[in-house]
Amino acid sequence: MSKTQLRQLSIAVGDKLKARGAWVTCAESCTGGWVAKALTDIAGSSAYFDRGFVTYSNAAKHDLLGVDETTLANYGAVSEPVVREMAQGALSAANADFSVSISGIAGPEGGSVDKPVGTVWFAFATREGQIEAHKQVFSGDRDAVRLQATVFALQTLLNDFL
Repeated sequence: MSKTQLRQLSIAVGDKLKARGAWVTCAESCTGGWVAKALTDIAGSSAYFDRGFVTYSNAAKHDLLGVDETTLANYGAVSEPVVREMAQGALSAANADFSVSISGIAGPEGGSVDKPVGTVWFAFATREGQIEAHKQVFSGDRDAVRLQATVFALQTLLNDFL
């Protein structure tokens, strides 16, 4: 996806949020704030985006989002239970209507047989209590994995929640 296409996707997400009078937040690990950047690259994004969280370490996930240390110890940061807790924690901390959380292995190192490089978990939560998690395995180098994760997060938010 090109920068222009990512911008168009971000505009579409923003337009839907504005039309609903809704707020979105994000809790990002492997994407390092790329979803927040894509959203805030759009002029007027302060109408639907107030804050996001880059929680790269387990300590940050726990301290800023309230992810239970037992969950992190039992499942690892790249897991469905952790992204679910991240999404719920971000939603609460930001007092938002929608949240997206992302935790993955962008590479080139850090993968395993069970969680190869390119494995990324996402969770989407709503103020109404809906929460949905998705696992994707992306290919390519570190930048490619991070870009694909950013696009997947925004596209899923747009198609399935807004």
